[in-house]
Amino acid sequence: MQGPDFDLDFKPAHGEAVTVADGVQRITVNNPGPFTFHGTNSYIVGGRSVAVIDPGPDDEAHFQALMTALAGREVTHIAVSHTHRDHSPLAQRLKAATGATIVGEGPHRAARPLHEGEINPFAESSDMDFSPDIVLADGGRIEGDGWVLTGLATPGHTANHMAFALEGTGTVFSADHVMAWATTIVAPPDGAMADYMASLEKLLGRDDRLYLPGHGGPVVEPASFLRGLRAHRRMRERAVLERVRAGDGKIPDMVKVIYATTDVRLHGAAALSVLAHLEDLVEQGRVETDGPPSLFGDYRLAPGGAG
Repeated sequence: MQGPDFDLDFKPAHGEAVTVADGVQRITVNNPGPFTFHGTNSYIVGGRSVAVIDPGPDDEAHFQALMTALAGREVTHIAVSHTHRDHSPLAQRLKAATGATIVGEGPHRAARPLHEGEINPFAESSDMDFSPDIVLADGGRIEGDGWVLTGLATPGHTANHMAFALEGTGTVFSADHVMAWATTIVAPPDGAMADYMASLEKLLGRDDRLYLPGHGGPVVEPASFLRGLRAHRRMRERAVLERVRAGDGKIPDMVKVIYATTDVRLHGAAALSVLAHLEDLVEQGRVETDGPPSLFGDYRLAPGGAG
């Protein structure tokens, strides 16, 4: 099975409102990095009355760019896909400036409780102050003048991750769940691989034609791209299982082999991705460890777990 064809061809046009679909503009924050690509994408949906999806970090230049693009228009809703600091903190300031209602799946939370002695490596990246005015359930809708957004609960990257479908258009704002430029970070305890895979299957059950993600350019053939992502994750699972079978009981040893060609700056995130796979494999009964799975655990094949 073949993985996805990633697309790195993206011109961010930092601070400019770029039309990316009928009734949709994108403004990219100038916050590039190994996890954000060229920056976080904010989207403005609608004409006279609009929603802003993922207002972004508390960045002055980005706030001013949003306010310039929104001039003369009513902002009714601010929809937040999830509570990482590159997506949600500007929501409160934008609400104060526009009077809009903040919408999201809920406050930040981990996919599972912390184990005894465990530290959340992404704690500083999480917006613990976020609290939506409207908690949107899976399938819940918000609407304005000529547009309707439906919330699609897509946990995996975070427990509260939500994509938004623009009804009647085949367009989904996929945030960090599906991105054209790279795979999504799934890092316990904030994220969970089993949840992520289930969310991929959920989107595969839809018939959408365009994804507008939280970083980078659009995904123009969502169904084939989703199948590629699913194949890639299954390949990673097999690679982790193979390293355990080969006697690599420690996650750093697995990362050195599995991610040998990956930028070393990303090896910390890679270790968390391996942990996410190992959590899932332990849950499936294919791998064993003493106590709960952890970054520092010793892993071995479970009896009959090689299949």
